[in-house]
Amino acid sequence: MFVLITGASGGLGRAFALECARRGCGLYVTDIDAQGLERAAVGIRRQYGVPVETYACDITDDSAVDGLIQNAQDKGIAIGMLFNVAGLDFEGAFQKRSFNDLASILRVNIEATLRITHKALKLRDEKRDFYIVFVSSLASLYPIPLKATYAASKRFLLDFSIALGEELKPQGVHVLALCPGGLSTREDCLQAIAAQGFWGNATTNAIETVVCRTVSKSLRGKTLYIPGLVNNLLRFGARLVPPSIIARMLHKRWLQAQQQWLSIGNQ
Repeated sequence: MFVLITGASGGLGRAFALECARRGCGLYVTDIDAQGLERAAVGIRRQYGVPVETYACDITDDSAVDGLIQNAQDKGIAIGMLFNVAGLDFEGAFQKRSFNDLASILRVNIEATLRITHKALKLRDEKRDFYIVFVSSLASLYPIPLKATYAASKRFLLDFSIALGEELKPQGVHVLALCPGGLSTREDCLQAIAAQGFWGNATTNAIETVVCRTVSKSLRGKTLYIPGLVNNLLRFGARLVPPSIIARMLHKRWLQAQQQWLSIGNQ
């Protein structure tokens, strides 16, 4: 089985690629970073000996994604699983970000994700079940001031994945939404976790555990995975509190965290 992974040059995307390769899957990986993508592919081939096909492209570009699909068809690659990992966020208050920054979050997290999903379904083997994983976020469960656009975009993915899964279930398509808390993938992620103090550490997930369980749960037909006991308790606890109060609490928390985070980043 070939697996298509977006945002595969590093971080969570590369971790999914390694996990799928460990399970013996062939990989068809894409990222806007062509050099990083090829470095990741070379390492995976050497470590696991599985076929790894790469196609660097900007998934916000419709013609580029058409090229990715055509390349797979030309090579006879049939996809059995899709990981929508590529995503974008910009830190800072709504009015302190340019409109282009905010629109870019929507273009990548929503528009590009729907584009690749819609087109990738053409590559599925109709004789086998097909699996889709949308990388949402713990942020999708709450209205978060200072991260309003990002949280709302991830909420879209969560609701969309649940609806799409029900719609496509009769066709043998299984859809799972992954909603992790913090993940220690890059230096800026580590800084963000540290800036949040206790709650940053409490809601952070071990990336190796997350990717392994995500793949397993997807193949079992699960529809939602929220890693970590604390994150699940927060999810259920939030149902008892009005959204306006949650927003007020999170505003205070993120105001302190972002001030510390952004000051670290400017050093």
